[in-house]
Amino acid sequence: MFKISEILKAVKGKLVSGCARMEAGDISIDSRKIKSGDIFIAIKGNNFNGHDFLEQVVQKGCVCVVREAGGQRASDGRGMKDEARQIAVIEVKDTTKALGDIALYQRKKINMPVIAVTGSVGKTTVKDMISWVLSKDFNVLSNEGTRNNHIGLPLTLMNANSSHDMAVLELGTNHSGEIEYLAKVCQPNIGIITAIGPAHLEFFGDLNGVLKEKYTLIRNLKKPYIALLNADDELLKRKMAGESVKNAFFGFSIKDKSDFSASHIKCHLGKLEFRVSSAGSNSFKLNTPGYNNVYNALAAIAIARIFGMGYKEIASRLALFNFPAGRLNFIKFNNINFINDTYNSNPLSLKQALSTLGNLDVKGRKIFVMGDMFELGNKKEEFHAQAGRLAAKNCDIFITVGKLSDIALSAAKSCGFDNEKIFNCDSSQEARGILFDKIAPNQDDIVLVKGSRGMKMEEIFCETKT
Repeated sequence: MFKISEILKAVKGKLVSGCARMEAGDISIDSRKIKSGDIFIAIKGNNFNGHDFLEQVVQKGCVCVVREAGGQRASDGRGMKDEARQIAVIEVKDTTKALGDIALYQRKKINMPVIAVTGSVGKTTVKDMISWVLSKDFNVLSNEGTRNNHIGLPLTLMNANSSHDMAVLELGTNHSGEIEYLAKVCQPNIGIITAIGPAHLEFFGDLNGVLKEKYTLIRNLKKPYIALLNADDELLKRKMAGESVKNAFFGFSIKDKSDFSASHIKCHLGKLEFRVSSAGSNSFKLNTPGYNNVYNALAAIAIARIFGMGYKEIASRLALFNFPAGRLNFIKFNNINFINDTYNSNPLSLKQALSTLGNLDVKGRKIFVMGDMFELGNKKEEFHAQAGRLAAKNCDIFITVGKLSDIALSAAKSCGFDNEKIFNCDSSQEARGILFDKIAPNQDDIVLVKGSRGMKMEEIFCETKT
């Protein structure tokens, strides 16, 4: 429940009609989901303009709209008859900023700790894992899926209420300044950086640009200023020196510096088991084949310990955790073992996936189906060549999809990869045909599928369309 007076205060807007003493229900930016009594914020997107739907939301019973002054309003070109409709209309300069302003107002109103997660890989998994573990003892607010941008994060925060004990939020970025903006909206007390890798280099330039962007989360922490960082990440290692925040570390090689270091790591097909230095004889199990998920689990363990949870209950929660779809999931399709890592791809996450494939002990063949990686700027050819060389070391059959992945194919060939075991395709559907009709994997083989989101690599193991 929101008061119009609160919305006005948050956005510093102008009430052009209606009464500030009115109360409203939920806030929405989607005209299709508006219910009677709601507030509608007319956001301008790349493919839509919320101002085109003002008449519709009023007809559905919306009691307040937030719009831009002078913006496109209604189909008749003259705007709504606001006063006649007896609804509150608030005008602002920028409705997207107004969305963030309302979220910030709500965040300040609800007194709860906020844990924010960013990084080049693993942030959705870490966010979900922390939320899952903590939810045993606490009521946790978190982003749904990957709603981690300037729209999704504010909408999540608007759901905060007095029943929530804490929030665990994922912060995403592909342009400079986005993490700083999101951090100022959610005002985190604890910040987690999973790793720094070559992602979105088209916009950040190089790894130092990625580090600078991600580290603005730590710069914007609120009391008690706790930073949880991957101590095995070379760039973060250098950044840690001389920082005033209260650093906590996680990793494999930091036994002398941190309580959250992993050892005794064992990998079975689709399963991981490991120990943590400070947890005594307690072991932790994960339903994933990916070694990198030990890092994600260490972050979750550290946060759970900060909030007073015991190692046994943390371990029991982690053992039941279901990993987000498309992120190193071990699945069966047509009685064939697949590693589904199709959600997205960048050089670091691809390296982790290939390491997972290479470390698996299987009776049959290791098959890698790779799609192009996007947003790598002028280094895209170099990173795809590196991927090809890594593939040559970790798989028996290599199928590539896309023009950039053809560079990976050539690099694999230069490493001596058998020409008869390497294939380049124009589409994921073509790759599917080669995989099932020509290579014909059996139950002893395992197939890793990975590529950037736009490559639609999940079509490899989806049922064919009729």
